[in-house]
Amino acid sequence: MVCFQYRDDAEKFYEHLINRMRHFGLSLEEEKSRLIKFGRFAQKDAQLKEEKADTFVFLGFTHYCSTSRSGKFRVKRKTAGKKFSKKSREVYQLIKSMRTRPVPEIIRKLNQILVGYYHYYGITDNSRGISAFYHHVYRSLFYWLNRRSQKKSYTWEGYQEMLKVYPLAQPKIYVSIYT
Repeated sequence: MVCFQYRDDAEKFYEHLINRMRHFGLSLEEEKSRLIKFGRFAQKDAQLKEEKADTFVFLGFTHYCSTSRSGKFRVKRKTAGKKFSKKSREVYQLIKSMRTRPVPEIIRKLNQILVGYYHYYGITDNSRGISAFYHHVYRSLFYWLNRRSQKKSYTWEGYQEMLKVYPLAQPKIYVSIYT
């Protein structure tokens, strides 16, 4: 990711980058390389056209233009949709495969995954993303614990009581970008 204030600077850099890579027998992946208008001016232009400003995905985060509570421009980040979906499917399959094991063992493994997820994705402005992941794990665990036998193992009340004894790690923001 490289940022420029002026479009012609970005275009010159892009051309130079392509030529430089060609010199070494390499090529740029066209799907992953593009020039976008991004920043406070891009956001204002998009609002005038009644459109959304461009976003981009980098390191598992979708970066987008927004404003702070005081109304100043800010780049915000949220968990990329593909990363969220992939991790959610992985955890769902893990719970499915572990459902016959003792509950404390399942909770211990899930807490390791949750805390690792919170440490990576727990940044300023992404509390909604990590909370959504927590709720996905919460619902998936209830679903698969009730498929351990032919009768329902837990009601919602019983499930919540069990979680008081063996709690799931709660979402937490670990990195504040602006302090």
